[in-house]
Amino acid sequence: MHFTDKLRYYYFKSKNWKKNKEFIKKNSNSILPPDYYIYESFQLNYEEYFTKSRNSAEWVLNFYKKYKHDNPTTVLDWGCGPGRIIRHLPQMLNDDCKIYGTDYNKKSIDWCINNINGIQFNHNTLDALLPYEDNYFDFIFGISIFTHLSKEKHIEWVKELTRVLKKGGIMFFTTHGNAFKHKLTKQELNTFNKGELVLRGDVKEGHRTYTAYHPKKYLEQLFVSNNNIVLDHIEQESTNNKAQQDIWILKKK
Repeated sequence: MHFTDKLRYYYFKSKNWKKNKEFIKKNSNSILPPDYYIYESFQLNYEEYFTKSRNSAEWVLNFYKKYKHDNPTTVLDWGCGPGRIIRHLPQMLNDDCKIYGTDYNKKSIDWCINNINGIQFNHNTLDALLPYEDNYFDFIFGISIFTHLSKEKHIEWVKELTRVLKKGGIMFFTTHGNAFKHKLTKQELNTFNKGELVLRGDVKEGHRTYTAYHPKKYLEQLFVSNNNIVLDHIEQESTNNKAQQDIWILKKK
């Protein structure tokens, strides 16, 4: 799987070479992570990483504002990678807002520490242990993070993230829902339709090639059993075998 993924990386590096070169010409002052960091966290496209990701940051914040009607004062990007989303938040939030990013990839975190200002970064492991006090964050978001964790880590991380979230605080996650059922084998589909988590392992957990698929029933039970209310679940559709991840919005009781 890692070998295949490496080939895929070089394919996209070659495919986007001209577009990325043109981006550098037009944005010579832009600071970009190494190519593989960008690829591993999203896609190897400088425009998507640097410019269009600002729209993604606004999109995420709007879900918080929909329910809280103001800006958060403490924010955590859980699984921030090389800073695609979080790098835009200091310009979007009040000066007194404290912004944090955490990720299990030490190389990505080291790059963020050295290149992105106004944010406190932390290197975590796959174990659900964060260096933040109880009831600290107004808003926690994680984009495509549960999609690469085992069942055990799903349970541990929901508990830990709920611990550091304020009472009444908001969490935002994206997951592989029904839109991804076309990717499953017959046996996996049977498991999914029973409301059970489907995992494709045999590679390093947390890596983009380690994949989890999430039935609605499984996540509802997991979130609610950890003292959260599901405010919204936006189920996405698959069009021409191209799927978008589901969105979950939670509030801590």
